[in-house]
Amino acid sequence: MKKIIFSLFVAAAVTGINQAQAQKAAYETNVDGVKVIVQPSGNNIVEIQAIIKGGVQNYPADKMGIESMAMTALTECGTVNHDKNAFKDALDKVSASVSGFTNKNYSVIRMNCIKSDFDAVWPLYVEALTQPKFDPKEFARIQQDAINNLKANESQPDQAIDKYADKIAFAGRSYSEDPEGTVDIIQKLTPDETKAYYNGILTRSRMVIVVVADMDQATLEAKLKTVLDGVKQGHPFEFKKEFFRIYKNTFSSESRDLATNYVEGITSGPEAGSPDFDAFQVAMRIFAQRHFLDVRTNNGLSYAPQAWFSTGATSVAKVAVSTTQPDKYIAVFDKLVDKLKTEGFKPDEVANMKTTYLTGFYYKNETNTAQASSIAANEVVYGNWKRSLTLVDDVKKLTPDEVSDAFRKYIGNIVWVYQGDTKKVNPLLYTNGTINKGDSPVSN
Repeated sequence: MKKIIFSLFVAAAVTGINQAQAQKAAYETNVDGVKVIVQPSGNNIVEIQAIIKGGVQNYPADKMGIESMAMTALTECGTVNHDKNAFKDALDKVSASVSGFTNKNYSVIRMNCIKSDFDAVWPLYVEALTQPKFDPKEFARIQQDAINNLKANESQPDQAIDKYADKIAFAGRSYSEDPEGTVDIIQKLTPDETKAYYNGILTRSRMVIVVVADMDQATLEAKLKTVLDGVKQGHPFEFKKEFFRIYKNTFSSESRDLATNYVEGITSGPEAGSPDFDAFQVAMRIFAQRHFLDVRTNNGLSYAPQAWFSTGATSVAKVAVSTTQPDKYIAVFDKLVDKLKTEGFKPDEVANMKTTYLTGFYYKNETNTAQASSIAANEVVYGNWKRSLTLVDDVKKLTPDEVSDAFRKYIGNIVWVYQGDTKKVNPLLYTNGTINKGDSPVSN
């Protein structure tokens, strides 16, 4: 019955989306050398996202956080024509929003408003994009906010272990960098330096624009042209994707005074856009459920064990737990992985997870903002924005063998990291494994 309900939900979601698209299909165009992707919305909301590709590929490690500061400053430090308060007041009058943010792969400068207010909001969006002021007083304020957030995050063990894992696993790669930076780096940034950096990455060669709205194409292109005419072309830019593979298990630890201990592991995953990608997405979702069942329900080793597929320029599989018994955890983990690699996934759990995955995908993409974000991610990371429209068909075609084979292919040696009481963990169990060695702390 559960499977039938999920199937009906997906069918309804897909039917609704397809009906909207049938009225006018999504398309791409080109304005001043910049790809513009337009998804008709079927409603009166306008969502526009200007994407700047690169993320952590755009700056050296000693400037981590500068792009994040720049994106925040666009709307928090005023523009040439509006100070911060006047800018926000103008948006509040029509309940519109303009904001900027970044991640490891790209940055986004977005606007959202009701279609009837577009002419009032568009000039503000253009100002934020092309005429940010980087007012020193306001910059000092957002700088302190950023420092406070970094300190707060560092005190959160779940976030601290994930940052530590990235630092160890991706050492020597740009993906080791934290887009939010560090306290030491952020506090040294100046408004002029950050503004110069922003002007350097605001180039047509790095940009793609996503629009989710019902707008006349000629009108939209004319609006965008007035903006892009003032943006320099810049040097050619290539978004680089790297495959992550390690050849032996490793273990790194930090002694921290915590209520419990935190373990995280990072291993391989298929590159975005590769043939195994969708199969591995489904595989990791099933594994996450099995991992939760074995670790928490069957053995009581962690309150909220996690497993997920982290996608981007470097895509990897991750597992994480908080536990008072780290050695027992690795034994449970090893046995679970060994069992799945040997037996594969069951046809019924693959069928159920495909439905659950698609249900979640369409549920999350009901708003214009979510649809634009999905298109942007697929264009930058996967190199194929149409994937956001064809995903249902791609996933439906997956077989249990393809899902099982993807898991076997990529889940291998692991970079393990640990924070907590180092006296309670045996690193050899993580580097050498526990299967068939007679030293498993968990009985059969």
